Amino acid sequence: MKFSEFKLHSQIMEGIDAIGYEKPTPVQEQAIPLIMQGHDLIGCAQTGTGKTAAYVLPMLHGIVSDKHRNDTIKALIIAPTRELAVQIDQQLEGFSYYTNLSSVAVYGGGSGTDFEMEKKALKTGAEVIVATPGRLISHLNMGYVKFNELKYLVLDEADRMLDMGFLPDIQKIMSHLPKERQTLLFSATMPREIRGLAKSILHKPEEVNLAVSKPAENVMQVAYLVYDNQKIALIKSLLAGKDLPSVLIFSATKSSVKVIEGELKRLRLNVKAIHSDLEQDERKIVLRQFKNREIQILVATDIVSRGIDIDNISLVINYNVPHDAEDYVHRVGRTARAEKTGVAITFINDKETRDFKKIEELIQSEVRKLPLPEGFGVGPKFEVTRRDNDRGPIRRKGMNDRRRPSGK
Repeated sequence: MKFSEFKLHSQIMEGIDAIGYEKPTPVQEQAIPLIMQGHDLIGCAQTGTGKTAAYVLPMLHGIVSDKHRNDTIKALIIAPTRELAVQIDQQLEGFSYYTNLSSVAVYGGGSGTDFEMEKKALKTGAEVIVATPGRLISHLNMGYVKFNELKYLVLDEADRMLDMGFLPDIQKIMSHLPKERQTLLFSATMPREIRGLAKSILHKPEEVNLAVSKPAENVMQVAYLVYDNQKIALIKSLLAGKDLPSVLIFSATKSSVKVIEGELKRLRLNVKAIHSDLEQDERKIVLRQFKNREIQILVATDIVSRGIDIDNISLVINYNVPHDAEDYVHRVGRTARAEKTGVAITFINDKETRDFKKIEELIQSEVRKLPLPEGFGVGPKFEVTRRDNDRGPIRRKGMNDRRRPSGK
C-alpha cells in the first residue's frame, strides 16, 4: 500500500513526498482510514511504529480540507513530556510545510519569553496545539485559551501520562473542551486504568491493536549479570574498538548519568549527557547534536526513553534494570527503528533479578545472559525467589549458579 491510496489532501501529500515517506506502517495503514471516517480511536502500539504520523496526517487532512476554516484552535495534542511535544511539533511542521496551517508547542521549562510567545499563539489561534498537561493548565487558568471550535483531541502515550500522575490534569483539561469532537487515544499498553479513561472520554471508539509491550523482533537483546562496581569497566570494554556511530546509554538517576559521562570523557570519547538539571534549551541542543551524529554517545535518564525520534541508533545500553517493565520496552525501542537492526544490552546487578524476570514475563521471552569478558571475575547469580500458589519458595537458577555436589 502507498500513501497516495489514502486520498489525503494534495498539500499534505506534498509534505509526505518531501519527507520521503512511501509506504505506511501497519498502525498508519489501519488508523488513518478510521480517523478520516470520523471515528474516535484507541490505538495500542509500541514506540517506533509510526503512530505520530498515524494521527497527525488524517488530522491535518481534516483541517486543511475544511471549507469554513478560520484562525481558531482546531486540534489539541496532549503529550506527557516536553521532548515528545517537541518531536510531535517537528513532525507537524514537516507534514504541513506546503499548507498555511499554524501550530505551536506548549511545554514547561522555558523562559518567561517562551511563556509569552505561547500565550500569544494561544490567544491569536494557532490551529494545532501540542502541549504537556501542566503547562497547558497554567495557560487555561489565566482565562484566554478558547477551545470553542476544537475538532480533534489526541492523547499520546496515555499510559505514560497516568504513570506520571497527570490524570487530574487531563480531567481538568477535558472540562474546557467541547463535547462534540473527535478523540484519539494512543498508548503503548492498555491497562485497566487506560480502559477506564478511554471509556470516559471516547464515543464508540474503533480500536487498532498491534503487538504491544514487546521490543521489535530485529532487536538483539542480551544481558550481563554484573555488580555495580563493574559496570563502568564493562561499558568501556563494550565500546572499545567498536564501530558504533550512535550509542544511547540509559541510567535511572541523574547522578549516575553524570558519573558515566565523566568516565567516558576521560577516555576521550565523544559523549554528552541529558538529564533534568539541564535547561530546556540545553537539552534541545544535545538532542539535535546526537540526531545529527555530532555526538556519538548520549547518556540519559528516562526523560528521553519515550519521545526521542532518532533512527539508526546502533546500541542501547541499560545501565540499570528499569523498575517498570514497560520502560524496558521503551528504552529498547530506541534502536532497530524503521525496520533496521539494533542491539540492546542490559546490566543486571544482584538486586535487580526480580525486576528483570518481570520484564521477561512481559515480553514473553527469555533474554540471553552473556558471560562477563575475561578478567572481570564472576558476576551475581540470576535467581528469583517467590511463592507460587502458597506451595513454598521456588528458586530459579541462572547461568552463574554452581550446583552443590549431590553426595552420590
